[in-house]
Amino acid sequence: MAEPSESAQQVDADVVAIDRGGRPATTSAHELAAHAQRLFVANGFDNTSVEDIAAAAGVSRRTFFRYFPTKADVVWVESDAEFEVFRELLERSERGIPPAETVTAAFIAALDHGRDQDEWARHRAELIMSVPAVQARANLVYRQWRAEMRRFVADRLGMAQDDRYPVAVAHAVTAASVAAHEHWLSRSDLTMRDCLRGMFDLMVPPYTP
Repeated sequence: MAEPSESAQQVDADVVAIDRGGRPATTSAHELAAHAQRLFVANGFDNTSVEDIAAAAGVSRRTFFRYFPTKADVVWVESDAEFEVFRELLERSERGIPPAETVTAAFIAALDHGRDQDEWARHRAELIMSVPAVQARANLVYRQWRAEMRRFVADRLGMAQDDRYPVAVAHAVTAASVAAHEHWLSRSDLTMRDCLRGMFDLMVPPYTP
């Protein structure tokens, strides 16, 4: 795996130091989602009912639907909060750093919930990549993140959002994220952070005027 550049390491370090206390409290929903994902991975998404999930979590069926409209929505329990962290990190970033490095560092920080959440995060990645009902929302989520990346990169470089470089960065980051998660799922010895950084270094183009 390629070593990150010194500037990329610094951006990562600066992002990690940011207080993430602003993330909305979703503990109960997160725990319910973790129970559901364990069952999906063990028994299959289609073979797991809402009643199965509620029983495993020790809640009622009614409580499940208070948190999630459908079974597939449990996989996206942290999605909105992650996106808000990502946007905040971009807005608070220094202007002297190449925008692609800022984007990748913020992306990693937004998705990294810590090693104690590895089981949940690995289950989420596996389900996103394998379950059609989950993948339907994935396309919407990816589009939202790409739009924010295009906006940020274009703004920092004084370009239009549909110029080639902002578009290339946005698509390269999302493609590299998918590749990194596939690699991470096959390697229990690696962290998601390391896999993301390695793929970003390989796949996301630097800006050359």
